[in-house]
This record gives sequence, structure tokens and C-alpha cells, in this order.
Amino acid sequence: MHDGPSIAQHGLIGDLRTCALVGTDGTIDWFCAPRFDSPSVFGAILDPETGGSWRLTPVCDSAASHQFYFPESATLITRFLTEHGVVEVHDFMPVLRPGDAEHRQRLVRRIVAVRGTTTVRMTLDARPDYGRTRFAVSSRAGGIDFRSDELAMTLTSTTDLTVDDGVVGAEFTVRTGEVAQFVLEVLDSPDGDADDAHDVDALFEATAQFWRTWLAQSRYRGRWREMVERSAITLKLLTHEPSGAIIAAPTTSLPETVGGERNWDYRYVWMRDAGFSLYALLRLGFNDEANAFIEWLSQRLGRGDREADGLGPLRVLYDIDGNAPEEIELDHLRGHLDSTPVRVGNAAAEQLQLDIYGDLIDSVYLFNKYGAGISHDAWSDVSYVIGWVVDNWERDDAGMWEVRDGDKANTTSRLMCWVALERAIRIARQRGLPADLVTWSRVRDEIYDRIMTACWNAELETFTRFEHGDTLDAGVLLMPMVKFVSPVDPRFLSTLAAVERQLVTDSLVFRYDPNSDDGLDGEEGTFSLCTFWYVEALTRAGRLRDAQLALEKMFTYANHVGLYAEQVSATGDQVGNFPQAFTHLSLISAAINLDRALG
Repeated sequence: MHDGPSIAQHGLIGDLRTCALVGTDGTIDWFCAPRFDSPSVFGAILDPETGGSWRLTPVCDSAASHQFYFPESATLITRFLTEHGVVEVHDFMPVLRPGDAEHRQRLVRRIVAVRGTTTVRMTLDARPDYGRTRFAVSSRAGGIDFRSDELAMTLTSTTDLTVDDGVVGAEFTVRTGEVAQFVLEVLDSPDGDADDAHDVDALFEATAQFWRTWLAQSRYRGRWREMVERSAITLKLLTHEPSGAIIAAPTTSLPETVGGERNWDYRYVWMRDAGFSLYALLRLGFNDEANAFIEWLSQRLGRGDREADGLGPLRVLYDIDGNAPEEIELDHLRGHLDSTPVRVGNAAAEQLQLDIYGDLIDSVYLFNKYGAGISHDAWSDVSYVIGWVVDNWERDDAGMWEVRDGDKANTTSRLMCWVALERAIRIARQRGLPADLVTWSRVRDEIYDRIMTACWNAELETFTRFEHGDTLDAGVLLMPMVKFVSPVDPRFLSTLAAVERQLVTDSLVFRYDPNSDDGLDGEEGTFSLCTFWYVEALTRAGRLRDAQLALEKMFTYANHVGLYAEQVSATGDQVGNFPQAFTHLSLISAAINLDRALG
């Protein structure tokens, strides 16, 4: 069985509501509709036999391919070099204007003969509901209709189409300068009407103009503009424009270890990403996105009745609507390269992770500092959350890495509880807002003292992963970034040296001791976001040449179009869900701060 491209051999297209992955072989093998967290329509990356896909490939004995983005855009071009000519596939999802109330969800595939004569075969095998059902497929004048109980789509084309057992096919020849095109539209409702008249050239130009105009807002003019701007576009692609939510990744169950069980659903909003998202958006100048996301976050702050289970006023993650998704396994899918289980939903939503409170309050602080400022109602909610942190910061928890081997006294959880209190105190003082500053300051200082005593191992001269522990955690690299310690404090410099000895391999960084037991089978790769944290720690410690070398080395681990999965495996392959917003956020932060330090 043909397993298709590896995780890294994909580009990403999207319409600010959902995304699709396009392989270097011209196959769309991941697409959820109409939203990021909807069931997949094309899911061949998780099961090439039953997942469904949309293939466009030259009919020839051999064809080399190159994939790249149309400049300053999210339009992806896959170029095939064959013995008879050169043909390109232009893939994009039209976005015509910001906040478009009349937005129509379309996957557009335009085939252009650059040179010579090429015969191309198209096969569209749509498998809704993660491949558990089939569409009723029918031909009509002007196109093909796909109908299921939950979803309706229509396909239009400039070529003749066939239908065989629910699979749509076409074979056509294009000569120099000729164009063929396909438009798959997701309808608003199962009985919705389709418009068969798509001006693909006009859609291409309007979408390119949308992305150029959006990217022109970026304030970044530094040394690594191409990587930073590609990361910004990727972050925008992972933004659900109607709500303002920013998801962690557009995929589920892409394995951290091929053949292993470390397969999670990342199509949700993690509180942990919030502060980093706001920082990147505000520093780059994307204030509209920052405003929309802080509005989405502020809705999560509402008190509600969500404390009955003892998890506190916030969840680790939410779906786009603000609900905690339930985790289930899809045992009918074989998984990417037989990596099972395939999971939908995420049980981490039921974990206690105290660090999320620091992440959230830090994002509020950034918004209050650089944005429009916090409202009275939002401040009331912040005060309520801080009151909960005051009473609960000493609890054991699952920690920022969401391990499933029991709760412990995580250093990074203590650190981010300190951040929550410290930032809330700053906001109150800057704005003169009502606050119990005596209590907040006392608890902030208690946490500081706890970290400096219980989380510091004097014998190893390092901050440790757990209180009174002897193992390391790359999360402590955040200490100077969140202003907990000076980046040249001897304790931090010796911690940095310990991390380099035990967690860094050729500038790539493990999140914790890869040999430790975290309750799961299989090996971990290095965590790409930790590598960018390492770059930033080197930068702040004044080791600028080391930082630049580590950053530019890390750039070489990006895929062919500048995208990063969550991890890099022992063999240098990208593994985990793809692309991961957190990695691109940390890239932006590392590049901005190193640029500034280099002058």
C-alpha cells in the first residue's frame, strides 16, 4: 500500500476557518470541513486506504516535484517535472477580504502547463466523518454533488468528470499555456445551493492580494524576514477568524514517534499558547488578531460553574466554541504509518495544569500594555482567577508537558503561578485598579522563595523539573523570558549550562530527560519550541554568536516551505502534529529578540 508523503512533505493552505495539507505528490490528504475541529473529509494521512484523498498527478513513468509558496501568500504551488513537460498545480482556499460575512469555503486546484505536454490524472475520493461514512455522489449538468447527513459539497471542473462507486475521476492533457481547474465548495447546509460559476483567476488574484495586504502590516524588518513572515502566515492560517480562536495545529494523531502511541488531537485552543500568541501578534503589529483572540480568551475567564471538579476556573484547552472536548479513539483508522491509536478530542482538558494561569494573565498583561486595555468586567474575572491561584498554587499537577503518569510538584507550574500574580500586580498598579495587593504580593514572594529553595538543586547547580528533584526540564529556560530571574544571574547561567549538557544535542533541545518515565511508551524527539527557547536564553545571556548559530541551524530543520511539526526525531525527521503554532510563535519571539540584541 502506498503510504503517501511523510509528515514534513506537505504544505498548508487554508481560509481562516479550516486548513488542508497538500503533499509533495499533489495529494490533499488532510482536510476537515467546515472547521478545523470538524471530522475529516480527506484523511489519507491517517489511513491511505479508508481516509479519503484528492489526488492530482501526472500520468508518466517518473516525475520529480518541487513545492513552494506563491510569494507573500498562502497559495501553494506543486511543480512536476516530467519527461514530456513541466506542469504546476496551484492550490489555495479563497479569502477575499477580512471578516467576510459572505465567505464561501472552497478548495481550488488550478493546473497550469508551463512547458510541453502533460497528461494529468485526478482522483477525488471523499470520505466524510473520518472515513466512517460515504457521500451520496451524483452527477448533474455543471458538476458533481456530494451529500451526507452532516455535510454537502459540490465539485465543478473545466474537464469531463466520471463517477465510479462514489469516486470522482478525470484524465486530461494540457499543453504549454493551457489551464484546467477544479473547485470543491463546502456548502453552508446539506440542502444548500451551489454556484457553479467560479472565476478561478479572479479568486487567485484576490486571495494573493488579501495575503499581501495582510502581511504588509508586519513590523518585522530583521535578518530572518522570510522565516518570520512564513511563521506569521502560518499562525494566521491557524486562526479561526469568526471567533478569534487560535488552534495549536490543524491535525490530529500525527505521531511523535512513528509506530508509537504518542498521538494526540491538537485542533484546539491551548491556554498555554495564549501569552506567546499575543506577544507574537502584538510585536509584529497584527493588532486586529490580538484583539480578537483576547476577546475569545476573556470569554473563557467568565466564572461559570466549572469548578465543581476541582480543576479551577480554566481548562487547559478548549474547542473553538469554548467547550472541553472529550477524547475518543477511532479504531477503524490504521494511523499514520501504523501509529495507533488515532484520537479525536483530548483528555488533557481534564488535567490540572497550573501553568495555564500564568499564560493567561501574561496575555492579559501584554494586551493591557500594548493593546487597548482591559475592561472592568475582564479585570473582575482576572481578580477572581488570581484569588483561585492564591489558594491553589501549591498543588501537584500534570505540568505544562501534560504527562499522564500522575501529578507532581512541577517547577514550571510554580513559575507560571508566580507570573500570574506578578503580572496581575503590575496591571493593578499601572491602572490603579482595585486589588488585594498585600495578599497578592505576599503569595508572589512565597512562590519565589519556594522556587529558589525547593526547585533549586545546589549540588547540581540547576533548577530542576520537580521540587526536591534531580532531573531537568527545558521549561526552566523561560525564567528570564518571564522576568523571574536576570538572564545573567549565576543560578540561571549554571542552569543553562546544565541544560546544554543534558538536554541539548547539536542545538536541538529535549523538553525533559528523554530516558525518564512519563507514563507512555516510545521515544521522544527534540521539541522544536524548546530549541527556540534555548536560542532566546542564549540571546538574553549575551551569547549572541551561539544564539545565532543555534537559530540558523534550527532553520535548516524546517521543511521545504518553512513549516515545523512539533518535534524533530532522532533521525532528523519532523514528527508530531503539523504545523504547530507554538513552534512558529517561539521562532518569531527568538528571531525578534536576537535581531534586537545584534543591533
